[in-house]
Amino acid sequence: QVELVESGGGLVQAGGSLRLSCAASGNFFSIGEMAWYRQAPGEGRVQIAQFGRSDTVTYYHDSVKGRFTASRDVAKKTIDLQMNSLKPEDTGVYYCNARITTRNVQGPGFTARDYWGQGSQVTVSS
Repeated sequence: QVELVESGGGLVQAGGSLRLSCAASGNFFSIGEMAWYRQAPGEGRVQIAQFGRSDTVTYYHDSVKGRFTASRDVAKKTIDLQMNSLKPEDTGVYYCNARITTRNVQGPGFTARDYWGQGSQVTVSS
């Protein structure tokens, strides 16, 4: 079993802050890239921040640069998203994503695929 568990969402006023966390757990061989995505009501899912196989951020969406800070603890298999100076347009469901490699149950070899958290609602009021 592999799980990504998210926490930290909520309702805040514009200008406020929230911190999201995501932890990977279960039986797997390795974890590679991780990322944060956002989906607004009736809209598609958009990547907000991305990591490679390290604690280095490789991408921020233009709309959050200077306001959001993503971090990763590789040893603990967690990522965080510190969201400051929140705006109403930041409202949406935030998803944790990870590329995870597991050992095949039957036969030799490994399988790598993306896993998703359950989503965490962030609502920013005017």
